[in-house]
Amino acid sequence: MKRKRKRLDDLPRRERQIMDILFALGEATAEDVRSRLPDPPSYSAARALLSRLEDKGFVDHGERDLKYVYRPAVSRCEARASATERLVQVFYEGSIAAAANGLLEHSVDRLDDEELDRLDELIREARRSRAGRSGGQGDEEVSS
Repeated sequence: MKRKRKRLDDLPRRERQIMDILFALGEATAEDVRSRLPDPPSYSAARALLSRLEDKGFVDHGERDLKYVYRPAVSRCEARASATERLVQVFYEGSIAAAANGLLEHSVDRLDDEELDRLDELIREARRSRAGRSGGQGDEEVSS
C-alpha cells in the first residue's frame, strides 16, 4: 500500500537523484536509472530504491517488453516548485530576493528584452497581490 507522499526535497540524496533521472528521461527501466546514477549501485539496489519511491508515492510503473518501466508520479510543476524551494532554503538562506539576484547575476547576458519584461511584470504582479492581501495602498507602482 502506498503511503502519503511527502515533499520531493525531503527525499534522501540517492532518491532525489533517481527522480532527477526520471524527470529527464520521462520514463526508464531500472537499468536505465542505475546506469545514470553516480557511483551506480547494483541492479537489485536500484530496483529496491525504485520500489521504495513507488511505496512513497513518487514513482509509478508499467510493463513494456517484460520489463518494469518507471515514471514520475508527481508533476514537473510540483517537482520544479520543490526544487526551487530547496535551492532558496539551502543556498540562499530562505531569501527569494537573494536567489533571484544570484540567478540574474549569472545569466544577465542570456536574458533578452522579452524575458526582462516578463520578470518586470512578475514583480509588479507580486506587489499587486501583496497589496491586495494586506489591503494597503503603499505599494502602488511608481512610473519612472
